[in-house]
This record gives sequence, C-alpha cells and structure tokens, in this order.
Amino acid sequence: MEFSLPTAIEMAARVQTGVIDRLKEEYVGKDEVIDLLGICLVAGENLFLLGPPGTAKSAIVRSLAARLDGRVFDYLLTRFTEPSELFGPFDIRRLREGDLLTNTEGMLPEADVIFLDELLNANSAILNSLLMALNERIFRRGRETRKLGFVLTVGASNRLPEDDALAALFDRFLLRVRSDNVPTEMLTSVLEAGWKLQLAESISKNTAERISIEQLRAMQNCIPLVDVSGVRAVYVGLINRLRYAGIEISDRRAVRLQRLAAASAIMCGRTVVHVSDLWVLRYIWDTMEQIEVLAKIVNDVLRNSPVAESEHSSAETGGRPAVHIRATSADAPVPEHLSRDLDQIETHLREAGDDASQKSWLRDRLGMLLARVEWVQQRESRDALKDRIQSLLIRSSSP
Repeated sequence: MEFSLPTAIEMAARVQTGVIDRLKEEYVGKDEVIDLLGICLVAGENLFLLGPPGTAKSAIVRSLAARLDGRVFDYLLTRFTEPSELFGPFDIRRLREGDLLTNTEGMLPEADVIFLDELLNANSAILNSLLMALNERIFRRGRETRKLGFVLTVGASNRLPEDDALAALFDRFLLRVRSDNVPTEMLTSVLEAGWKLQLAESISKNTAERISIEQLRAMQNCIPLVDVSGVRAVYVGLINRLRYAGIEISDRRAVRLQRLAAASAIMCGRTVVHVSDLWVLRYIWDTMEQIEVLAKIVNDVLRNSPVAESEHSSAETGGRPAVHIRATSADAPVPEHLSRDLDQIETHLREAGDDASQKSWLRDRLGMLLARVEWVQQRESRDALKDRIQSLLIRSSSP
C-alpha cells in the first residue's frame, strides 16, 4: 500500500481524532504522554515512559493498541527474562530436520505494536537482540534473519539506566516522557474518568473503530516527503546549542529527530515543517537534570526565530491548528484542559444543590484553577476562562 502526502495527512487526522483525542478523554492529566505517543506512532519511532507504578503507563499503551487493527506484544521484563520469552522458542519440528529456526508465532518479531514494561531489567542474554530489533528492525538468531514490521515500540521503567549496556538500549528510544501522578487538584477528575472507563470497558469492550496497520505503515513511509528544508538552518543552530550545553546528540539521532518534526507537521495538516515543530527536542533528555535545560533552550528558539510567526499564518491545515499543541511552553496550562475541568465543576455545582460543604470545596478548586489561568498564553482564551471562573464562583457563593 502506498500513500500520497495528502492522503498521509488525512490518515494522521484519523489518528488524532480516533486514537489520541479518545485517549485524552479516558486518561485525565496524561495529555503530554498521549501526544508523545501520537507523534511516535505517526513517525514510526520509539517512545520511553518514565514513572512510578500506578501512573497509567501500561494502561495508556494498551488502550492505544486496542484502537489499532494489529498484533500486540506486551511483556514485563525481569532480570531473568530469556530470549525465547520475547522472540519465541526454537521450532522443534524444524530442529528435527536439522534447521535451527525460531517459532515466532505470537511473539515480538510478528507484532505491530510492542510494549516492554520495566525495560531496563533487560539482561545481557537479550540485550543484543533487542538493540538490533529496535534500531535496525531486524531479528537475527544464528543464521536466521528477518525484517520486523512494527509501527510503534514503547518501553517503560521507573528508573533511568545506570550502566553503559542499558544506556545503549535507552538510546534506541528517540523520545522520552515522564508519567507522574496527576496534580492534587485533578485527582477528582481522574477518579471520575477512571470509574467511567471501567464501566465503558465492561459494556462495550473493543467496539471502537480500529485504525489499519497497513495504512499506518503507508503513512509512516510518507514522512520523508515532508519538506524540512525551510527550518534546517534553525535546526542545526539548535542542535549545536544543545550540544554546547552538554546534551549529547549523535549525528544519527539528529537525523532521525527530523522525522518527529515532520510528524508534528503532518498532524497539523501541513506538508512543510515549521520552527514550531522543533518542540519535539524538549523530549530527548538522558537525565532528569536535562529536562529544564532542554525546555529553556528549545522554547527560546521557538519564541525568537524570525520565521516562527509568519510561517504559521500561511499554513493550509484544513481547519486543524497550524501549530501542534505541544509547541506551547511545556509548563503553560492548556486552555482546553482547563475548560474541561470547568465543565466538571459546573456539573458538580448543579448537583450540589444547597450542600454548603460541597460548594465550599468547589470554590477551592475554582481558586486553584484561577491561579493556573493566569499562565495561559493566549489572551482571549485567558480572559474567557477567567470570566467563566468568576461566574462559577458567584454561583457557588449564592445560597
């Protein structure tokens, strides 16, 4: 199957509405993780999730995989995991005939989506095979060699690598994102969304329309058709600044990061990469200390590039935002998320009736949201949200 670039853009729109937006509705407070999953899915690159247990890392990936019409391989690694647990055992029937071949049915080599939980528990027995599979998309065992066709690999861990062997495995994941517990003010929304999600799964499990894996592959093959030439000078300058700041970026990684910028453009309905698409470089950290450094340098480039504003206004995006939602400041609140929180507060306010304690609790939440609204970058959105909060505060104070 082959796609033209316009068809690939249409496919990316389906991924956004049919997968990414749906996941955001289900998993409150996980928009950053979900947006990064979407970018990696469109680009065909690997994503690493860092976070403690219980922060929905596994659940989000499995929900994403459930919306794709493909085979999923999901495995929890331990220090004792053997190659056969990932790649399959030797085929006994062929072994009797003198052929040393692997029975890969249902295993990693035949998967379209791969999720490796506790990735950094990988031991030396499986490390070399994993490195080749993730980087070159080749499975090799003895004289046996085969190409792998997965569209996405996600690794997860609650820690960062501590030795060179695991650092090499970590390096195979082009983007990295943290998955932490949600802020305190969002916990109620998380509980409500989680309860509804369990109910929905029990009633209509696996009834959602699925995205074709073959179409995803065709879309990924169109990534090199996106025009990146207009931002190459800015990109080279940014890479040099990051290297000067002590962040190691190999030439290989610098080349592949262009795919992620191109994926950002496609998801915004564009055939041309803009400076705003370089937001993806915020997520290439190796250590926790680098997160703040990357955000500062990348955000500075996004704000101060002389072509950053003019190019956005000329985009033909078919009604989609010309700039990816992650191109805004990493710490800036997203108006859509705040509006969603206000919708829930308004519902609770209607249900509260004359309950003074419930109204008092809702006023506290509104006060916290009002403080966050001050950091919304777009003035019109900020003013509209402030007006709505003030209106709700008046309603919550009335007898």
